[in-house]
Formats: sequence, structure tokens, C-alpha cells
Amino acid sequence: MARPDKAAAVAELTDQFRSSNAAVLTEYRGLTVAQLKQLRRSLGENAQYAVVKNTLTKIAANEAGIDTLDDLFSGPTAVAFVTGDPVESAKGLRDFAKENPNLVIKGGVLDGKALSADEIKKLADLESREVLLSKLAGALKGKQTQAAVLFQALPSKFVRTAEALRAKKEEQGGAGTPAPAEAAE
Repeated sequence: MARPDKAAAVAELTDQFRSSNAAVLTEYRGLTVAQLKQLRRSLGENAQYAVVKNTLTKIAANEAGIDTLDDLFSGPTAVAFVTGDPVESAKGLRDFAKENPNLVIKGGVLDGKALSADEIKKLADLESREVLLSKLAGALKGKQTQAAVLFQALPSKFVRTAEALRAKKEEQGGAGTPAPAEAAE
């Protein structure tokens, strides 16, 4: 490959590292072209899976400010560049690796922080962003309901207490003085 071609490949990979919020490095040795195609589909629309040259990708990662991946560039390497929800892509990789043991997750980077293969698997165990947001919304709604019930309970408890005091005074014969509930009404 000519030198300008290598420079263009490095520039393209650098742009992909910069524009993605996560990148996962894998070893794909032993996978067929059909299996790689299936893997690309399983990652979803927010990820691009590319077979890369180690030296060029290492240079591109360093130019993008990512130097924590240097040890992972050995053997046949492919990178999943994730621009959307990293959990969805991590789940796709994990599930595909379960069915196809030839796919080995080496590690990756998420928002500039290096991730080991185990951390990527833990990321895959998380629920998707939409599910987490809906759970948060449900929890907030529940807290608002609890607050509304509490605020509503205080005045009604006061009224019941005042009514109980008035009834007790009437029983004791103290009907000559008005009760606090009657004064408030």
C-alpha cells in the first residue's frame, strides 16, 4: 500500500475514534465472512465494526488521544466504533461471542476511559439507556406521589385531631368555649 493510502487510513480511523463515544477491540480469528456480517447486524445501527491493521489503528488511536489500547493491538483485530448506546453494542458483542467462541473481546475504551474485557461484559449486563431512564422516571413519579400524599395527610390529620379534641370537650361538658376546629372554620 502506498504511503498516501496509509495516511488516509490513519486519518479515517482517527476520525472514527474521535467521533465515537466507545470503541471495543476484538479478535475475530476463525470467523467466516458470513459470521462477520451477522455480527455487524447484531451490533445495531449505532456501531460500525471494521477489520483494521494493528499498526495503523494504534497510530490513529494515539493521534485521537487514546494511548491505553496499545497492548491490545496484536493478532487479527477488529474494532467496533460505537456512536450511540454503548450498552446495546456491548450486549451484541457478548451475545455473539457466546454463540461464536472464536470472537474474543480484548478490551476497549468508553468516553476516554480504558475498559478491560470483563468491564465490557459488565457493561453488557446493564439495562439499556431507555430502560434506565424509564425506571428513573418511575422512581421520580413515585417520590412525587409520596410527597403529595404526605402533604395531603398533614392537614387532614390536623382536622381529625381538632375534631377529636372538640368531641372530647363536649363529652366533658366544656361546650361553652369554641374548639380550635370551629374557630378555623
